[in-house]
Amino acid sequence: MSARIYLDHNATTPISDDVRNKVPEWLEHWGNPSSIHGSGRGPKTLLREARETIAKFIGANALELIFTAGGSEANNLAVKGVFEAFQNTEHLARTGAKFRNHYLFSQVEHPSLIRTAEYLRSRGAKVDFVPVSRSGELDIDAYDRLLTDDTALVSIMIANNETGHLFPIRELSDRAHAHGALFHTDGVQAFGKIPVNVMDLGVDLASFAGHKFYSLKGAGVLFAKRGLHLESLIHGGGQERHRRGGTENALAIAALGLQCSKKDEVAPRADQMRVLRDHFEARVHAEIPFAVVTGELAQRLPNTSSLVIPGVDGEILLMNLDIKGFSVSTGAACSSGSPEPSPVLLAMGLTRNEAQSSLRVGLGWSTTREQIDAFTDALVETVVHLRSIGGFDSTTVVTETYVHG
Repeated sequence: MSARIYLDHNATTPISDDVRNKVPEWLEHWGNPSSIHGSGRGPKTLLREARETIAKFIGANALELIFTAGGSEANNLAVKGVFEAFQNTEHLARTGAKFRNHYLFSQVEHPSLIRTAEYLRSRGAKVDFVPVSRSGELDIDAYDRLLTDDTALVSIMIANNETGHLFPIRELSDRAHAHGALFHTDGVQAFGKIPVNVMDLGVDLASFAGHKFYSLKGAGVLFAKRGLHLESLIHGGGQERHRRGGTENALAIAALGLQCSKKDEVAPRADQMRVLRDHFEARVHAEIPFAVVTGELAQRLPNTSSLVIPGVDGEILLMNLDIKGFSVSTGAACSSGSPEPSPVLLAMGLTRNEAQSSLRVGLGWSTTREQIDAFTDALVETVVHLRSIGGFDSTTVVTETYVHG
């Protein structure tokens, strides 16, 4: 192949040409945005304009945004910031808020939230996880049972980063609010793939990351609803209205702001990716016996296919495809290199063998039908080869239902 085909847009996205072309201009604004002299005015203007554009993109007020270094920091700030606020007895006494010490997550959250949940538990919080079905759907009955009047915060993602499954955030946030709990959603994987409006979702907190939306790494955003008190995790100057100390990454934030000016492109691009994804999955069903699309009939991101291909080790398949010039993954990029199968797929009820036979394909705005067909041709060829040398016996394959219903 003459050019590499990139199909791992859930891990990160290539930098858009618009961002690439603007970087030299933004680099001229190298001053500190907090400086009151002339050298600080340019960077400060970049931050202000980006804040307004990003706020409009997600349906928020500009003052409700906190810039972070990325999605993981935004997730940590949301959850730990709420936890520390409830540990602050002076704040509780001043506001008359009730002390709450229960936190609720789904079983398939990003590692930055699963590990934060473990941290809260080590600090004495009560933590529960809501199970998901094999089709990737949240157990609503279990969710209702776990919600109590002691719940401080619920954190459930908009879209799963490995399978693309979408969760009914508005319904979940309404149920949490009925118990007086706050609701946070990790919107990192949905960002730029589908339209997202925090007001429509009814959430109190939402996390996003620039590098998932054709922008530069190093900039994330936490939406924190007006009036919500968060304890800062990074103490320093008065940046971000005293909610996150440290000089802002003006370059990466400006890049994110530019991408968010493309709000009207998101829905049409989503439709284009959905057509290509469906074409790809149809070919997989027709040409790779026993291959399954995880949760195929459930609500999913338009760009994401999570496959289980029996008789093939996912890591070996990935390496063979990489040699042929295709970039895909077996799961979350943040967990790559781990010998263990995907915790997300295991939480959904897949066996270890099934999880170790997985492959994630993530399409992007620039993906073409020609690229999808070239990749599928290579995938089919590679699977046939690996199955032949591995002694794959189709009679041992246990047929199971991966799809909704």
